[in-house]
Amino acid sequence: MQKYDVIIVDDHTLFRKGLSAALSSAEIVNHIYEAANGVEFLKLIETCKADIVMMDISMPLMDGQEATKNAIARFPDLKIIALSMHNDMDHFYNMIEAGVMGFLSKDAALDDVINAVKSVAEGNKVFSPDLMYNLVKNIHPGRSRSEIISEREKEVLNLISAGLSNHEIAESLHLSKRTIDKHRENILSKTQTKNTAELIMYAIRNKLL
Repeated sequence: MQKYDVIIVDDHTLFRKGLSAALSSAEIVNHIYEAANGVEFLKLIETCKADIVMMDISMPLMDGQEATKNAIARFPDLKIIALSMHNDMDHFYNMIEAGVMGFLSKDAALDDVINAVKSVAEGNKVFSPDLMYNLVKNIHPGRSRSEIISEREKEVLNLISAGLSNHEIAESLHLSKRTIDKHRENILSKTQTKNTAELIMYAIRNKLL
């Protein structure tokens, strides 16, 4: 069975130690490292190569969003799962834009955490059903314009949600990057969204993915 090295970043010692102990019992975990904030985490990843990072959002000195941006800028292949009790859109958008691969509630069951580690390690995106429900239900229903998105735009949207760049989407669909740029611009305009994070939430809300 594949085993992974995991870093847990959280300023609450009790939660961090509890998650560490719980994951230690899982067969998929090799080594577990800990950091109490973003600053400690960035120092840690200079010497510790991890497969998965479990990242708290609200922390002193450096929060999860800033730590994620810095870490991925240095190590683009690093896979980070955001941990939070927050259900508001801003936290979700910010962490998605920062580059996380998943979003889990801090009260998620251990099996859900283990499955998330497995899935993200394989390159998939994972979002806690409870968090997604609370986020999606707050999206204004009047913004739905999915009926005017073309089939080609839906193809592009699915590849955007998979994390592909415009250049990668162009190669995948055998189109020019300029064409994909225009498709993305049209999709944002039609859905009245401002960025990739909002667009993904819109797509989930309107069952486009």
